[in-house]
Amino acid sequence: MIRTASDRILDALAGLRAGARWGTGMALALWRYASRDVRLERREETRHGDDPGPVDRPVPGDQAAVQPRSAGAGASLRRLYRVEIEHPRMDAASLIDELARDPNVASPFEVARFVKTGGRLGEMAEGDEYLVWMPGPWNGPVRVAGRTATSFRLATLRGHMEAGEIEFRARDEEGRLVFEIESTARSGTRPFWILYAPLRVAKEAQLHMWATFCQRAAAIAGDPATEIQVRGTRFPDDRGRPRGPRSRRAERVLATLPDRPVNFEEQSLEHVSPADGWVVDDHCTPLGREAPGDAAPDGPFAVARELVRGYEFADPSLIRAIYDPEAPLERRDMLLQGRFLGLRFLLGVRVVGVVDQTGDHEGRPARRWGWSYRTLEGHLETGQMDFEVVKWRDTGEVEFRIHAVSRPAAIPNPLVRYGFRMFGRRLQLRFARTAGERMRHLVAARLAGGERPASEPPADVEAAPGASTRA
Repeated sequence: MIRTASDRILDALAGLRAGARWGTGMALALWRYASRDVRLERREETRHGDDPGPVDRPVPGDQAAVQPRSAGAGASLRRLYRVEIEHPRMDAASLIDELARDPNVASPFEVARFVKTGGRLGEMAEGDEYLVWMPGPWNGPVRVAGRTATSFRLATLRGHMEAGEIEFRARDEEGRLVFEIESTARSGTRPFWILYAPLRVAKEAQLHMWATFCQRAAAIAGDPATEIQVRGTRFPDDRGRPRGPRSRRAERVLATLPDRPVNFEEQSLEHVSPADGWVVDDHCTPLGREAPGDAAPDGPFAVARELVRGYEFADPSLIRAIYDPEAPLERRDMLLQGRFLGLRFLLGVRVVGVVDQTGDHEGRPARRWGWSYRTLEGHLETGQMDFEVVKWRDTGEVEFRIHAVSRPAAIPNPLVRYGFRMFGRRLQLRFARTAGERMRHLVAARLAGGERPASEPPADVEAAPGASTRA
């Protein structure tokens, strides 16, 4: 293609226009940032391991245009902006409808302007697309990936400065209205990552953008905001799906799990007996206490539930889980990767149930959440493990529980069979003990606003060189 002088002139004018828009927009944004009269309550932390989710959720439409987290650069970042509206004049659904009809009613124009490029004006539906105009050399194409009565979710498209998704949601809560914006993404390019992480310019601009959005959403709902909570969590180990560190061999084995059957007669769990070789284990770890009644949104139960959801209670020095985060939890196949005496074992399991109940349990009022898996063909054991968080509603006590029913599988390799016979039971008990201690320390650290590195065991837990076959 031959470029004429007029083409070069037009390009230069476009560059000057972008530069002027960058300078004017950033100057106005800095002025508004400095003169903000709403208190920002900020907290940031680093968590090792994978983001427990939800992440990488389905996006309708042309998948070739989608820019997922795996296409980005740098660490995965989860950011939550939250404002409580004490005396709202509308409910959650009405506020989301107002914002969905035109996001510009809350967006600070000096930083972002939503231009609809696909779909009908005045409404928002799944599959609609926007181009978010921003100061500087970039704009942000997005697609509506989800829309409910009280939320909408946008996914980034190719060319966006980030790679991931962002969700806008509201809920009615005991006379108040809570509005939140939550994003999970990586930087779209290495240059943007430099602006965001080392230089922090893009990070502060982004904070101004979404904090202002929350402030204006509160004003639309009828009550000026006095405080906006900002929570940032950095996951330096998370580079996108599938979950967990993986090798080519592990990825090949993971792909075979949907075709593998459970490696025992499942009805045999109805009448487990030591006479048939079954071992039954129950382990309970206290995680703290909160007010009696319903679970607090930021209390030990809520924190522990997210840890259990992401399999973070398992010490990664013992065992790691690999799985597709897009698969629903209640039907998820997982590949457990463990090591013992220099050997690596890849053990397939399948989630067979999720518990999410409020009611009487063991004769007491309780709130329970957890999930169970069963072993697949090729595992060294047969049986089921249940992981559960329980809050006793009468006292406020919170516990992490592991219930396991197991017996050795038929192991063809005589060396592995002998090794499991010698060390298997010891490894079972070590896994349960370290999982409970890790849960206790992680919950305490997150409630305190800190985080212990995943590879560093707590002081009172022995660092085991082997991998539990029971994880």
